[in-house]
Amino acid sequence: MDNIKVMLVDDEVHFVETLEKRLGKRGFEVCATSSGEEALEKLHDFDADVVVLDVKMPGMDGIAVLNQIKTQWPLMEVVMLTGHASVEVAIRGMELGAFDYLMKPMEFQDLIYKVEDAAKQKRLKERKISRTG
Repeated sequence: MDNIKVMLVDDEVHFVETLEKRLGKRGFEVCATSSGEEALEKLHDFDADVVVLDVKMPGMDGIAVLNQIKTQWPLMEVVMLTGHASVEVAIRGMELGAFDYLMKPMEFQDLIYKVEDAAKQKRLKERKISRTG
């Protein structure tokens, strides 16, 4: 897939920086943030296809950010990351519209597959809307 735009949202700065570099080397356009509030602000200018969103963060948690994303950008896909939080929270995220979730630590290739699948899903939705619009 060409030019997938990914936003990474996680308060673990080293983790985000590492993912940003690795995804960039694979040809993804990446915007990284360390808080939910910052992510919502940046999404006004960075039209992400997929947001990779940590569930447990200080301040605004991943579920609250997911709710805002789905309200403001309903076609944007979100992959939830859960480490400390339970699988139940990630499943709740999926009930609220997340595309899928991954358990931390995850294999980098698994993240790539999820992001590519989520981007395909977003583009399918966009095509359906453009046909009916």
